[in-house]
Amino acid sequence: MKVTMIDTRHGTDNQYSFSHGNCLPYTGVPFGMNYFAPQTSDQRGSWWFHPEDRTFQGFRLTHQPSPWMGDFSHLTFLPINGKLSENTLFHAQSSYRPEESVFNPACLQVKSQRYQLTTTLIPSMYGGILALDGAVTDPGLGISLPGRYQLQQVDEQTVKGQVINYSGCEDNDFAFHFILRFETAVHAIEGELSGENGFVVIRFEEKNQQTIRFGTSFLSSQQAFLNLSRELDQTTTDYLSNAQQSWENYLNRIDIKHHDPKQVSTFYHNFYRLFLFPQTFYERDQSGQKIHYDTLAKTIKPGPLYTNNGFWDTYKTVYPLFSLIAVEQLEDMLEGFLNSFKESGFLPKWLSPDERGLMPGTLIDAVIADACVKGIRPDLMPELLTAMKKAASIQSPNPNYGRQGTADYLKYGYVPSEYHESVNHTLDYCYSDFCIAQVASSLADPEASYYQQQAKNYLAIFDSETGFMRAKDKAGDFRTDFDSYRWGRDYAEGSAWQSSFAVFHDFAGLIAAHGGKQSFEQKLVDLCNQAPHYTTEGYGFEIHEMSEMAALDFGQLAISNQPSFHYPYLFSYIGKPEMAQPLIKQLLTQCFDDSPKGYPGDEDNGSMSGWYVFNALGFYPVTPGTGEYVLGMPLLDEATLFLSNGKELKIHSTPNQPQQQFIDNVTLNGKQHSRLFFTHDELIAGSTIRYTLGIVPRSKTWSAEAYPYSLSHSQESNEDHNENR
Repeated sequence: MKVTMIDTRHGTDNQYSFSHGNCLPYTGVPFGMNYFAPQTSDQRGSWWFHPEDRTFQGFRLTHQPSPWMGDFSHLTFLPINGKLSENTLFHAQSSYRPEESVFNPACLQVKSQRYQLTTTLIPSMYGGILALDGAVTDPGLGISLPGRYQLQQVDEQTVKGQVINYSGCEDNDFAFHFILRFETAVHAIEGELSGENGFVVIRFEEKNQQTIRFGTSFLSSQQAFLNLSRELDQTTTDYLSNAQQSWENYLNRIDIKHHDPKQVSTFYHNFYRLFLFPQTFYERDQSGQKIHYDTLAKTIKPGPLYTNNGFWDTYKTVYPLFSLIAVEQLEDMLEGFLNSFKESGFLPKWLSPDERGLMPGTLIDAVIADACVKGIRPDLMPELLTAMKKAASIQSPNPNYGRQGTADYLKYGYVPSEYHESVNHTLDYCYSDFCIAQVASSLADPEASYYQQQAKNYLAIFDSETGFMRAKDKAGDFRTDFDSYRWGRDYAEGSAWQSSFAVFHDFAGLIAAHGGKQSFEQKLVDLCNQAPHYTTEGYGFEIHEMSEMAALDFGQLAISNQPSFHYPYLFSYIGKPEMAQPLIKQLLTQCFDDSPKGYPGDEDNGSMSGWYVFNALGFYPVTPGTGEYVLGMPLLDEATLFLSNGKELKIHSTPNQPQQQFIDNVTLNGKQHSRLFFTHDELIAGSTIRYTLGIVPRSKTWSAEAYPYSLSHSQESNEDHNENR
């Protein structure tokens, strides 16, 4: 796949009240330390780019993982010609033609109509190059410097600077350093060289075509110089070739075919977003060793570090996909997450740049358990297990870190209703305890059985009368004024309908709690076959996730947000996958495309793109930490995954027209596949999967071994095995 086929404006048509992805048109290198995008408005807060705006305020160097998190260490470069009536961004901005601009992962190109300057920005991991082309008169580079800043001319052609701005950080003086190297001499700097919220113009000698190189660092100006010096011999062509090769290295790891070119385009636009986050937060010292800035200790430490990731979202899809096609990157990330633990005392939950403490649970536990059962970085697992156990047993005095209500959860077996979003906290802790048990079992840790028991605490908040998970007070009583459609209060970004099925590790136990498969099936049918109703009582107003669910009109199946990602696969746990297969195909084709409105809700650091990619391939990791992928409904005609171990996974589905909405038969390596899931070992062995699709469903009876993993079944099997011995 050529990177030039990707338009980064995919999913960028957004506003505060409604999301089509809440994405930004990021140009950079995969997992880059910095990203770049045109800024079209500084008046809309975190929504500073919109694809229909025609104003160009410059190339924003950004570290914004989501508009809901805000940006940090950001500034904006705007090439200009001539004098300004006032030295402000407003008086410097220009119009541009979005339809004539290049929005590509490896390259940005914008022509400012006011200045008749065409500027091409090409990134590297720690810097980049601006190539200016056009007739110039008194040229300059306008730099918007939010927050505290400093600038200094170092020599005839070099200017260094730093900015201090962030939405949240442990270090109040957390600085971002940059070095600008001009091709011609700098003869003036207009504006204050230090202060707050400045706009400064650096004037340089006239030349119709020239370049401005830059290096950046979170460590020091000296490190920014070092990062820049490593690229000074590179031409613009070199920068572009390097960036394109970096992207194609990842984009070529899955090769697909589909008879509709729009489906191919949609797939790769989603695929591109999987390699943006988490971002690299380390650099390389003089000897090439990885080093990073510890914002708590306010000092430089050895080793890798990563940032801009919310594990509540990404554990579901991003890291399981990396375990197939980007293991080398996942291995380094795990080491970085362990460094976060060593420096803060707790594993990260939402990094931007350091711990922001958002969303329920400690779901990095699922990332670790998934890597563990797949044999990835076994050398780190003892330390990571210690870190997982700490969050499960010790309450941090700082609410940003670890679990909330830890002591009460251990005392009552659930998080009491006095805690905000207590239902989701409880369910996430149960799943995390299962993940701890998985790692502990692999290390023959005697506490594995304790955490397996803790993993069944979800039963403490299940109400058999309503069939929902409900908040309980410390006396053990359910909240009395229950409304299954009430969003918020006891639930995170949803109602009881979106939050009551998050028992990823034990759906067999949940089905039994419902009274069996027939009752559970009726609940799932009710979930899908109703209006997307909601009430705003818990929040007091309509949040955008409510609006997006209502717009989709898939009942209470809010595929627009991460808690519903696994919902279609719940039918597999009652042995009726055919009930979900048309649903999956409809979700893929009706809710996703390759346009600026390409997502049904917040994309969130690759998580929604990962959902699309897995589902298009025909399987999905419902329960990270088990090494299983539940069969779904393939969208593609053919796919080849070039696995990290050097082998290839080939997928074929035929006939594959809109009327084929069911899987009629599955073979794995030419043999009949009689289970509802694949194992990780089967996939990475280098296999061939063939789906034969059909127009009507073919129901069948499944053996007990055919069902995906559930803790209750696993324990029953172990008990039977022990009895037979």
